[in-house]
Amino acid sequence: MVVHVFTSSSSGFVTIKKKQQDVVRFLEANKMKSEEVDIMMSEEQRQWMYKNIPPEKGPVQGNPLPPQIFNRDRYCEDYDSFFESKESNTVFSFLGLKSQLASKEEP
Repeated sequence: MVVHVFTSSSSGFVTIKKKQQDVVRFLEANKMKSEEVDIMMSEEQRQWMYKNIPPEKGPVQGNPLPPQIFNRDRYCEDYDSFFESKESNTVFSFLGLKSQLASKEEP
């Protein structure tokens, strides 16, 4: 499974850039298969992201801000939820993945 991280290369907000980098670096450091999707480079990808975030998970006003995280078509949620899962050591279940320990133990 590939985790898709929807980012924005042209965000002027430092906090958004740091959050995007945090997610991408964490996935890389843990050797998780991931793909960064720049919503500024593809209107189609941006619209797909907006359409696939459940209404109850989106912001009250405006569009959802990056980073937004998906496991294929399954919405995992945004940075705040990712951060909480990192702090509680539940990132694998947050992403809908088997833990690395479980996959190493399998024959």
